[in-house]
Amino acid sequence: MRMMRGFAILLLIGMANGADAPELKEGLWSIHRQTIENPGNKKIEGTQTICRSHAYDQHAQEVAKNVKGCTMVSDSFQGGKRVTELRCTIGSTVLDTKGTVVFQGDTSAHGEDHTTYTPAMNGISESTMIQDQKYVGSCPAGVQPGDITNPDGRVIHTWKH
Repeated sequence: MRMMRGFAILLLIGMANGADAPELKEGLWSIHRQTIENPGNKKIEGTQTICRSHAYDQHAQEVAKNVKGCTMVSDSFQGGKRVTELRCTIGSTVLDTKGTVVFQGDTSAHGEDHTTYTPAMNGISESTMIQDQKYVGSCPAGVQPGDITNPDGRVIHTWKH
């Protein structure tokens, strides 16, 4: 499931930038995420930072559009709000995701998505992810666009440039 959460983060970053959404400010962003998995109401919460550039955001959008086994069912942007529906098949499981991202200018975005898994995957039949992204300033020295820093200081390089 860790891989799925990492994929979901990248997907939400990509979703936050498509369908006529505003171009987000380049620099360091804080991403606070809460995921609730069912059955069991298992909550996972954490905050990461990511260094963004317009080129990285465009890359994330392309990755989100071209995930093998996934199809964008619908995608619209109106009044500062992007709404998407996505269907993915992973192995024998179909994931149906409905997501909404609300923008506050180019420095903040709030996203929520709900996914159902048919049949359940690793015992999970549905999940909800709530994500708040906000601009915090310039990227620190040595941090490149696409670098995600976890709370423990571990850096994940999501983009080779």
